Amino acid sequence: MNRNSLKGTRVAILATDGVEEVELTEPRKALDDAGAITHLISPRSGTIQAVNHDEKGDQLQVDRALGDARASEYDALLLPGGVKNPDRLRTDPRAVQFVKEFMLAEKPVAAICHGPWMLVEANAVAGRTLTSWPSLQTDIRNAGGDWVDKPVQEDERLVTSRKPDDIPQFNEAILRAFAGVSGTDAQVDVASEQSFPASDPPPGPSAIGGEGAARS
Repeated sequence: MNRNSLKGTRVAILATDGVEEVELTEPRKALDDAGAITHLISPRSGTIQAVNHDEKGDQLQVDRALGDARASEYDALLLPGGVKNPDRLRTDPRAVQFVKEFMLAEKPVAAICHGPWMLVEANAVAGRTLTSWPSLQTDIRNAGGDWVDKPVQEDERLVTSRKPDDIPQFNEAILRAFAGVSGTDAQVDVASEQSFPASDPPPGPSAIGGEGAARS
């Protein structure tokens, strides 16, 4: 993939304390090297504490607080893993709504390891095929998705992966999926009139399309 293959593509990376460092930094480097503009978005400004498995990793600088970010400002979304990271995010309605808006707008979304928990919480896996860290397979199936055990699974514009060892293949799939989406008008955002900052209250189920976001 060319160095400028993603030039101008704006990618949101949603994470908080407990994110698995390599699952954020390595895909981000691949995106940056391809010319993408990446922003680390978190519920609070400042820094977040990354981890390397059970050990503390680096403090990562947050680019934008979640309350100041709109899904409509970005072309694609990256959801890194780490057990505590998505477990914290999925209890934050703003974070869940942020993910849901990407799925409703049918923008590319990539999630690795425990990251797909956010897709489950956003009611966005029904009818889709995903992979993840094995412990999520029951949650994914209970939410109406099909779980497979493979390094990378591509389902239309949704890319999922299992673990850090799969990152090289995950990165290749991300670069393919995110190519050609720069300045997408939010796919004329399915929710163009619903588009609102993540700090606003989320709409009720009927307003967001119900089960299996963006899938009829």
